[in-house]
Amino acid sequence: MTLSAATLAHPNAGHKPSSDHSTAHNPSSSGVQSLDSLQLRRAFAQFPQGVVVVAAHINGAPEGLVASTFTVGVSLEPALVTFAVQHSSNTWPRLREGASHLGVSVIGADHHGLCRQIASKDRAGRFTGVDYTTDDGALLLDGAPLWLKTRVYNEFTAGDHDIVVLEVLDLGLDEQAPGLVFHRSEFKPLSEAA
Repeated sequence: MTLSAATLAHPNAGHKPSSDHSTAHNPSSSGVQSLDSLQLRRAFAQFPQGVVVVAAHINGAPEGLVASTFTVGVSLEPALVTFAVQHSSNTWPRLREGASHLGVSVIGADHHGLCRQIASKDRAGRFTGVDYTTDDGALLLDGAPLWLKTRVYNEFTAGDHDIVVLEVLDLGLDEQAPGLVFHRSEFKPLSEAA
């Protein structure tokens, strides 16, 4: 089953709950249910998410942000991926306006400590000690299980975030590098299923 962005934004639009469902699962009589943001964060934390660094080399310096809202396989022709970024981000405008190409590096188990370092407020120290390469300005982390060289394809507003659609221009992968997910507010390495 595929859900569109419109369906995700308004999941009850055009849907009438059947009478056999309990009222605990039905929206309020006004059709809009108020959700507590802390409760919503706890609920969303139940969904394991991959973590990526979106980065570029701009004016001689590395710039990047960490995103756990990354989606692959949005389209195969053209090859498209997405991530979401908060409107309050100071880094995204720098990346969007300062780089023609963006690197997307999937964070692996070997990069566990990088997430918090690159997401820190200390902009000057974000990439201290981090090994990376650049390709047309796209910054790619060394040793990533997957890296993508991309450019912005589209961008649109979704609530308090922007959804950024990136076109994949090139890629590299290391099938032996162990993955990492963000689950229940913790970074956790992926292990192979037995």
